[in-house]
Amino acid sequence: MPLAATITVLRQVATRLVLPIALLYGVMVGLGLLVTKVLNDVWPLTVEDTVNRQLELERNSGANDVSLVFSTIASTPAIIAVTAVVAFTLTVTLRRWREPVFLVSAVSAQALVFLLTTLAIDRQRPAVEHMDVSPPTSSFPSGHTSAAVALYCGLAILLALHARRTSTRVAWWSLLVLIPIGVALTRMYRGMHHPSDVIGSFVNAGTCLVVMARALLDRAVRWGGEHGVVRFRPHQVE
Repeated sequence: MPLAATITVLRQVATRLVLPIALLYGVMVGLGLLVTKVLNDVWPLTVEDTVNRQLELERNSGANDVSLVFSTIASTPAIIAVTAVVAFTLTVTLRRWREPVFLVSAVSAQALVFLLTTLAIDRQRPAVEHMDVSPPTSSFPSGHTSAAVALYCGLAILLALHARRTSTRVAWWSLLVLIPIGVALTRMYRGMHHPSDVIGSFVNAGTCLVVMARALLDRAVRWGGEHGVVRFRPHQVE
């Protein structure tokens, strides 16, 4: 790649990716401080543990098994494996870089923001029995929920873009959005996160998806000297 194109790409990475994600990190830390330091004695945060305690009372063997499935598919090994397989499949089938890079970047960005936020925000987990083993002071935000939103909603975006029929787009969204919702409920059910933790995760991952989609899926955005590309025309499938 010519030097001028390399400089252009680096500048684009800084302005379109690094800066927005850095701002997101600041927002997440701000939200964490609001939840733990400023509004922690204000409704509805004062009743969050009530929600977790009620979910604890509703536990049974069947629901426990279902919750374990959702929790497992949003675990770090599962997220890495599914992201790698999907990205490889997209690369081979579409023979384009934008879609796989979008998905990998969205999942990676939310993970970075999540990790840095947990280092800055020291929040205790709900005062109920914890069904999983995790550090006690890494409750905000929920890493499982954030990863599930980035991966499965990111996949829904790609499949919807490549679908010809509105009904197909609706079907993909309806199916895949249920996974992060299920993960969010599961993490609260298993006593690992407060409701505000999973809400923060939707903010984190949702913002990462928007940032990456605008930078990488919009073919009007030319990277490092791309020419002749004005509009994104996805390969449509039934």
